[in-house]
Amino acid sequence: MAFIIYPAIDMRGGKCVRLLQGDYSKETVYGDSPFEMAKSFAEQGAEWIHMVDLDGAKAGGPVNNSYVLQVARELDVKVQIGGGIRTQLDVEQYLSQGVDRVILGSAAINNPAFVKEMLARYGEKIAIGLDAKDGYVATEGWVETSTVKATVLGRELAEAGAKTFIFTDIATDGMLSGPNVEATVELAQATGASVIASGGVSSMGDLQVLREFAGRGVVGAIVGKAIYTNKISLPDALKEVK
Repeated sequence: MAFIIYPAIDMRGGKCVRLLQGDYSKETVYGDSPFEMAKSFAEQGAEWIHMVDLDGAKAGGPVNNSYVLQVARELDVKVQIGGGIRTQLDVEQYLSQGVDRVILGSAAINNPAFVKEMLARYGEKIAIGLDAKDGYVATEGWVETSTVKATVLGRELAEAGAKTFIFTDIATDGMLSGPNVEATVELAQATGASVIASGGVSSMGDLQVLREFAGRGVVGAIVGKAIYTNKISLPDALKEVK
């Protein structure tokens, strides 16, 4: 079963940043150009790049989209983008200009009818981003926590056609403390869909553990801070999971 590593580029103010547990006041800048960062990842062998428009998540509409479209247009990599995607026009503008997968997050709670419509229209090009705090879905760039369990919402959206989920346990994000493997596997089992793990990956060991569950629906991992702080070598990691 294939297991894909998605190096992450979180964008804020046109720069590559990482937030600690989604906290906008705890930001580290790792690069001045999302495009150059993506180019570097592509040159190291990445097949996919995971991009997040942090400004967009807060603003409720795309803000750093020009960088995403430049990567999709000019580099030989697949791109998935999340953050601030709230309308069909947002989805269409990305998908029509070379982006491979659009991630709908907060909208899954705030506007489930819209998400189901996008799943019906675009199928596998839509991924659902479920960010959870203590098992409950968090929205609005993690500022709000809902009363909906991630597994319950996941099941409902899988029934509506969702094939791919990106699951983040907020407690582990940016902490380099290891991913929440149990919750990731639980979501895959509950939905019968493919789940990409996000948050907390800090070592090759974490990737190896996640990969053991490839046969149970855990199909990849998003890696951010561990690459930026040299705890994981991207070329080595890509080789390891091949």
